[in-house]
Amino acid sequence: SNPPIFQMAALNASLEIFNEAGMDALRKKSILLTGYCEYLLKNIDEKGVDIITPGNPDERGCQLSLRVGKENKHVHTALLENNIICDWREPDVIRIAPVPLYNKFEDVWKFVQILKKHLA
Repeated sequence: SNPPIFQMAALNASLEIFNEAGMDALRKKSILLTGYCEYLLKNIDEKGVDIITPGNPDERGCQLSLRVGKENKHVHTALLENNIICDWREPDVIRIAPVPLYNKFEDVWKFVQILKKHLA
């Protein structure tokens, strides 16, 4: 069969971006971004957030799963309303992923500030 040319063009463009950035550089930034997010989350004053993703960077990607409690699904909604893309997993987990290709350390800091506001 023949792959659709427009889909292949989009795929080729995305692969060029990855090649330009370099996988080693992306993985390094991924480890730093996710580690920074983990650090900030472990040092917030509000209780009720447990990181259930492995702490070892070699055992995870850029995603963190946060157990926030069943009564806190409104926190997920508030994050979405603040343009933070994340997902809710029943019964009580918010999954976030600071993506190294386009997220900045400032984005991670802003996320944690918004999370703290809605946990309080």
